[in-house]
Amino acid sequence: MSNMRNDHGGHPRPDDAQVIVELSGVHKEFGDTRALGGVDLRIRAGEAVAVMGPSGCGKSTLLNMVAGLDRPTSGTVRVHGQDLGQLNETGLALFRRRHIGMIFQFFNLIDDLPALDNVALAAQLTGTTARQARRRALELLDELGVAHRRDTYPAALSGGERQRVGVARALMNRPALLLADEPTGALDSRSGEQVMDLLIDLNQIGQTLLIVTHDPNLATRCASRLVEVADGRVARERSLDEPDESDERDQSAESDQPGRPGRPGRPVQSHQPGRPDQPDRPERLDTAAAVRSDEPARLEPSA
Repeated sequence: MSNMRNDHGGHPRPDDAQVIVELSGVHKEFGDTRALGGVDLRIRAGEAVAVMGPSGCGKSTLLNMVAGLDRPTSGTVRVHGQDLGQLNETGLALFRRRHIGMIFQFFNLIDDLPALDNVALAAQLTGTTARQARRRALELLDELGVAHRRDTYPAALSGGERQRVGVARALMNRPALLLADEPTGALDSRSGEQVMDLLIDLNQIGQTLLIVTHDPNLATRCASRLVEVADGRVARERSLDEPDESDERDQSAESDQPGRPGRPGRPVQSHQPGRPDQPDRPERLDTAAAVRSDEPARLEPSA
């Protein structure tokens, strides 16, 4: 999948790539409260975009719009070529299952199902046989380092293990778009670092990401573009492959610190021997296999 990498740490920046997400003039009101006030946003295939802003600014509402979990008061939301406003609730549910993977801050696993069944269920809901779904689920759990916990129920898993199971579930149907809502917010620092590594790996082999977070470290490490939201509007957008003015002012202070390729002046903690740009973890995850299984990752046509 080298054709989806570039010279900036593997993040694709194809100006002519397929538009996966397009919001046009999106407004959302809850009674007298305006949550979104005319949002325009485009995300192309292979991008990793982080949305940041203070609590109550509208970033979670924006994510819900893209996921088809809520509808705009006005404006249009298109995902993977589909105008979500043209789908009824059943159609939205089917579209999400086929084309969108979601990673939640608090995991949202089913307490009464062991890890393997939590992951396999995502495929079974799309019509995949139980045998095929369980085989794919086990492959993903193995790639993510938690296959040995396949028969364990969520309550007995650590936070990091639960989030890895959640990531496996999100990847189960090879989604065109992966949404992550504060994916490290409920994790300890080490588990959070491992989840960040995983998101980086996924994007480097072509997975399109939209991440909502309060954590600037997560945003700058995992995304190639930052969207700052304030008062229900996009206040600022900028590439993270280039330093902004404040970065330039601090350039001399940061020049001696290691940074990710293509991210001048953005130091990254280094722990893993022989890998200066990634934090320590038990082993390198083969996320290319996690996404593609036996075939290259691809975008499926809309239903």
